[in-house]
Amino acid sequence: MAVLGALVRAGPDGLSIGQLGARSGITGSTLTHHMKILTQAGLVSQQKQGRSIICAAVAYDELRDLSQFLLRNCCADSDHCAHEGESTPDDTPDDTRGHSHG
Repeated sequence: MAVLGALVRAGPDGLSIGQLGARSGITGSTLTHHMKILTQAGLVSQQKQGRSIICAAVAYDELRDLSQFLLRNCCADSDHCAHEGESTPDDTPDDTRGHSHG
């Protein structure tokens, strides 16, 4: 999530691997592993520019759908949700727990 968040915030210009590591707090082989999986899933791209590899989020619709899916299931296995009572302008009436996360 930290890697995706950093890439989404960077926009279409993306970030070099070094910048991505610094912003996400994930470096080295762990970052390489995450980038391989995210690239295979089609969520991000990697382009070689000179001696750098530039990474960018490319599947904004899929990322939005994924975040909505995860948030719809927020606290589904819990008797209490720490977010109950919070609301945002995007709250939807079909939220069965009475709250929304955007």
